[in-house]
Amino acid sequence: MELKKIPSRRTFLKNSLGTLAAFTIVPRHVLGKGFLAPSDQLSKGIIGVGGMGRGHIPYAGTRVAAICDVDTRHLEIAKGIIKDPGLKTFGDYRELIQLPEVDIVHIATPPHWHGIMAAEAARAGKDIWCEKPMTATIGEGKRVMEAVQQHGRIFRLNTWFRFEDNFYGMGTPVKPIKKLVDSGLLGWPLKVTVSKHTGFDWKFYWVGKTNLEPMPVPPELDYETWLGPAPYKPYNEHRVHNTFRGYWDYDGGGLGDMGQHYLDPIQYFLGKDDTSPVSVEIDAPQQHPDAVGTWRRIEYTYADGCKIILDGEGKDVNMPYIEGPKGKLYPGFKSDIPDLQKKLAAFPEPLPQQTDFVDAVRGRKRFALNEANGYRSCTLINMGKVALQLGRSLKFDPVNQVFVADEGANRLIDQPMRAPWTI
Repeated sequence: MELKKIPSRRTFLKNSLGTLAAFTIVPRHVLGKGFLAPSDQLSKGIIGVGGMGRGHIPYAGTRVAAICDVDTRHLEIAKGIIKDPGLKTFGDYRELIQLPEVDIVHIATPPHWHGIMAAEAARAGKDIWCEKPMTATIGEGKRVMEAVQQHGRIFRLNTWFRFEDNFYGMGTPVKPIKKLVDSGLLGWPLKVTVSKHTGFDWKFYWVGKTNLEPMPVPPELDYETWLGPAPYKPYNEHRVHNTFRGYWDYDGGGLGDMGQHYLDPIQYFLGKDDTSPVSVEIDAPQQHPDAVGTWRRIEYTYADGCKIILDGEGKDVNMPYIEGPKGKLYPGFKSDIPDLQKKLAAFPEPLPQQTDFVDAVRGRKRFALNEANGYRSCTLINMGKVALQLGRSLKFDPVNQVFVADEGANRLIDQPMRAPWTI
């Protein structure tokens, strides 16, 4: 994914896997704290190598020193890809994050583990590259942000659309959308609609099952550790690995899977990186307490009147992606504003962003998508999850980051963790 382009899940194995062992490595702990030889690669440990975690193997400028997984089959597959006799393998992530030779911890586990692992990695003095969504709850996001900042770490969230690649069905990178919004040509406030007709699939196949029968735990899986802080539920293969997103204990269905990819760029181009909506309204069937279901509509409103609409039904085929009082923007960067491109050329480009994670780590520069703005875009997801689980619309205080006059909703900001786990 670094340095110039982040490959998709389908293409990462085509990248330079062979370069993993092509350098003589002098880990920076040997050279002394804060010193890094110019030719040196950064050393990393990957937690979770069963799926997307393998996509974290070949990033340029880094080498894999250690991997961790609670499924021994995943470890064996990843070892076969890395092909390094010096590779260290673990079943307990706490051993990996304490390795002195590890500079960066990559977290590619189900989301219910992200918060604990990221905070502990920061406290251990590691920089962090974390999969989306950043955390499973609003409270965990706060704790991660605090830990990263307190310990002076560099944090990257693994979604890149705010600074690179075509933005799904919009057919354009986010940069020209940001330029258009900043220009004021669309007016203010703006309404952004995220639906299949504006180019975004909510993946409603990520739903849970309500009739799971207990199954024997396979010998290669440490299910107790896989559950970790989540409530104990009898093992069923549908709970883990490829289908865990369908259960509230571990994620939030399509909203959890794709929400940060889709919503983080919106926070960026609306200029909302340091705030959150003041309300979330839902139109959805009553959700099962365990299994994630579908929804028809989720609507977020900011204090200035800007809105983000998550459209799960897609009834309006001609819905614009962005609508303002002066104009509309449709997929393919089409607009009802005459001569839009000519008018837009007169406006300045968006400010540059730090998009090279290796350079950010070496130079101690904050990455473009970091613990602070990543927390805010993940809060959108977690606000929606809380509203869906409770079956009601909610008011939110973006300064104190709590729900307004709703004790039940605030209980879900910091959800209890199963002992002995804590963040």
